[in-house]
Amino acid sequence: MTYQFKPTGCCAKQIKITTDNDTISEVKFVGGCRGNTSGIERLIRNQKISDVAQTLRGITCRGTTSCPDQLAIALEQIMAQNSSAA
Repeated sequence: MTYQFKPTGCCAKQIKITTDNDTISEVKFVGGCRGNTSGIERLIRNQKISDVAQTLRGITCRGTTSCPDQLAIALEQIMAQNSSAA
């Protein structure tokens, strides 16, 4: 399943997340610090959604949120959506 998330309060303009059940298949950031977001994209591939959300939640950059924090929020929304659909 592929999801699109519009982050707020960070440099990224969009986060595209592809999942396979409870695992992240691929993430693509549109905008943001390319080196950092590319690193995140590679590190979290094939990881559990819940593990990544827990690890990245609360990371800040230039304010109260960041690209990783916004990804965690998006993943939490995916988990909530999937649990209500089950």
